[in-house]
Amino acid sequence: MITIENLTKYYGSNRAVNSISFTINDNEILGFLGPNGAGKSTTMNMIAGYLPMTDGTVNIYGADITKEPLKAKKNIGYLPEIPPVYPDMKVKEYLSFCAGLKKVPVGERTKEIARVSELLKIKDVEGKLIRNLSKGYKQRVGFAQALLGNPKFLILDEPTVGLDPNQVAEVRAIIKDLKKDHSVIFSSHILSEVSAVCDRVIIINKGDIRAIDTIENLEKSFTASQVLHLKVKGVRDKASSVIQLVRGVKSISSAEDEGNDITAFTVQLEGDADSIRDAIMAECVGNGLSILEIYTDKPNLENVFIELINRPAKSGMEQLLEEMEENTSGGENEDEEAPSEEENEEKEEE
Repeated sequence: MITIENLTKYYGSNRAVNSISFTINDNEILGFLGPNGAGKSTTMNMIAGYLPMTDGTVNIYGADITKEPLKAKKNIGYLPEIPPVYPDMKVKEYLSFCAGLKKVPVGERTKEIARVSELLKIKDVEGKLIRNLSKGYKQRVGFAQALLGNPKFLILDEPTVGLDPNQVAEVRAIIKDLKKDHSVIFSSHILSEVSAVCDRVIIINKGDIRAIDTIENLEKSFTASQVLHLKVKGVRDKASSVIQLVRGVKSISSAEDEGNDITAFTVQLEGDADSIRDAIMAECVGNGLSILEIYTDKPNLENVFIELINRPAKSGMEQLLEEMEENTSGGENEDEEAPSEEENEEKEEE
């Protein structure tokens, strides 16, 4: 397991990462999301040991990245945002050089280079100078060096930048396959990509973690307010009145008359969307209205991301008050009466 505790980074007086903590489990793919300048790359650089931290700890399979850097980094494969390639080297020379840096045994280097070259589909360019490669191929060469030595933990910062759609799909499949033997953390601005491969996600903004959870749980947490779309055949005013009287209908934000007594409604819901939808259908049918189409807009990762990023961060005092409430709620039963002064005095005398 990889454990990050109270990780903090200041650049002068500017706080880039604010005491964040999380874990990465074995054989887990953790997505790292946030807008530009949120602190993603800074965090990943510190986890990799490339950038010194101001405070906090990073523990890689029992080795502290600060106290035992060599031991910790043996388990890390790192692809930074800008691939660390040397333009005047040929691809195979570069990978051989990286294998030496990673202390891959001499007798195994040829086989290991062939393995990662095949995996990233760069064998056809292994004799070319890196400077003559396209951006996508440079990205794949950088990814290949991260896999050399078969490290248990992979840190991938925007691994699909510069790749065409076909290459993105290939790399996505590779990342999913790596989960069998590795733990992976990777950042991406492509939310569909994160949804497709990640077990959990972290959403970060301005150096603060806004959420850590599975995509499914995050989407469920945003289902309190949903939008229902339906087309109803019948008198428009009657349909509107029937729908508005259903419990859980917050408002009908728009209605479009499609002719032939067919009206398209957009209804804002508040509560359990499934039960409200069923109630609307029952009321419409009971009042002689025909429902031609009905579906619900459920929150997806993009909705969750936008909501959390734009939500004001809690102040330190707000967080402290929440923690105090949690602590007190888990204490004594509130229904029990407090001991009287006489009882306290008797206890003191005893």
